[in-house]
Amino acid sequence: MIEDIKIGMSNIARREVTEHNTAAAFGTGALPVFSTPAMISMMEEAAFLLLKKEPVGLDSVGIELHIQHLRACLPGTQVWAEAVVEKIDRKAISFRVTAYDNKGEIGKGTHTRFIVSPEKFLEKIKATTANN
Repeated sequence: MIEDIKIGMSNIARREVTEHNTAAAFGTGALPVFSTPAMISMMEEAAFLLLKKEPVGLDSVGIELHIQHLRACLPGTQVWAEAVVEKIDRKAISFRVTAYDNKGEIGKGTHTRFIVSPEKFLEKIKATTANN
């Protein structure tokens, strides 16, 4: 429930950098280093799962990102992202997100998610698509 979300709540998502999540694999660069889209995905996952897991148990969609990718990581590196609730504005939840490896910070920024009912959300999209 939305009242279970509190400022300062946090969650962590973890990954290993592999050949499948490099810039070269994503087509966002030519180098075999952890891609920005993969880092962002990990940050979003940390925020999504914070809202999804009990006691909160809410579904959400990402609506805004402001991210800096600060340092490259090679395959084999263990990376993780932390999402911390910073602001609650009705159904919009804003997070501070930070990604790390064992040497320190590799990325940082903010991310906002909006609480949704999956059924209503999909019905709305289907109705909008049918009208086009």
